[in-house]
Amino acid sequence: MYAVIKTGGKQYRVENGAVLEIERVAGEVGSNVKFAEVLLVAKDGKFTVGQPTVAGATVEALILADTLDDKKLSFKKLKRQGKQWKKGHRQQLSRVKITGISA
Repeated sequence: MYAVIKTGGKQYRVENGAVLEIERVAGEVGSNVKFAEVLLVAKDGKFTVGQPTVAGATVEALILADTLDDKKLSFKKLKRQGKQWKKGHRQQLSRVKITGISA
């Protein structure tokens, strides 16, 4: 059994016991979180596709850690102007373990 969930503007295919790094979710480390935006549920070769979400379906997960992604750099330079900019960004991530899928 697996599901496709939407969180942080991205879609993830999840199964029971899977560990994912997703954009930071609200909650303390060690607490449970529920994802209500379930787009697809597959069980025993049968698919339930939501329009846009599957009614009544949830995915439960345990927050394992809050981390930071690798630094992404952006650099801009104006030719012949002597101007340049360098900016860095580290995205906040949460590592979660999927504990249950209910359809």
